[in-house]
Amino acid sequence: MGEKIQKLKSNMEQRIVGKGPVLDKIIACLLADGHVLLEDVPGVGKTSIVKALSDSIDLSFSRIQCTPDTTPSDITGFSMYDQKNGDFKVIDGPVMNNIILADELNRTSPKTQAALLEVMEEHTVTIDGKKRLVPEPFMVIATQNPTEMAGTYPIPESQMDRFMIKLSVGYPDTKASEDMANRFLEGTLHEKTAPVLTGADIIEMRKAVNAVTIHEELRSYGVKIVEETRHTPEISCGASPRGLLALFRYSQAIAYIADRDYCIPEDISEAASYTLPHRIMLTTEAKLSKTTKEFMIEQILHKVKVS
Repeated sequence: MGEKIQKLKSNMEQRIVGKGPVLDKIIACLLADGHVLLEDVPGVGKTSIVKALSDSIDLSFSRIQCTPDTTPSDITGFSMYDQKNGDFKVIDGPVMNNIILADELNRTSPKTQAALLEVMEEHTVTIDGKKRLVPEPFMVIATQNPTEMAGTYPIPESQMDRFMIKLSVGYPDTKASEDMANRFLEGTLHEKTAPVLTGADIIEMRKAVNAVTIHEELRSYGVKIVEETRHTPEISCGASPRGLLALFRYSQAIAYIADRDYCIPEDISEAASYTLPHRIMLTTEAKLSKTTKEFMIEQILHKVKVS
């Protein structure tokens, strides 16, 4: 169990320097059958992290470079008339792969962003009224630039709710920057890595994550945290039921990675810090006072205790 996870992380760290905690969270989301939204300024390694993950697992991968003129069919695929055979044939879109990188998702139009809604929730794509299953395991990792940057479209709340967690990569510290510079100058920073796990390994570990026990008092703790987001004055729209389920599944993945078959309170609170902030909406007054969503969840975690 732990050996496979460590093997995956070590393989990714051959190309990603100083981002161990970020890799842990992405791996946990993969095992929890969730999707990840990476938000940060350009150049901090968002795309590199996703490519390192896909190269470390023997699965199919596709990258969608989102631009203002990207259309929904560029993502989902389309049907085309085949003159030779006299019928229509389906041309698969890039979502018909295991790991999908939607790069700079908020640079494409809301209509195109919405093309991912069905596949992220149901793992199916509908083309000309016919549903097609995507391969399993399936995961979408999207990157976005901060919304105040030029040429971005806000991602709708319904789309945000499909992402299990939202992360910021952040700048590397001094030691990591020096290590990165040395490896770059030596020509070893972007070395190709071979897959160390298979899709069957991921599916097996996902089943083990689903079997992790969450005792009754911790289930109640998670419910209270989510309900508090709906009754806090500074929050105009609280976390959804989908957010509650994501919190529990991500908690199970955290416990599994820690080599436990049961959750502890810290798993629930840690999961809440990553599964809930992007699902809530702040009031205008809270925004004007520079209050952040992360701060509000932190305050709720201080307030709500395990009973």
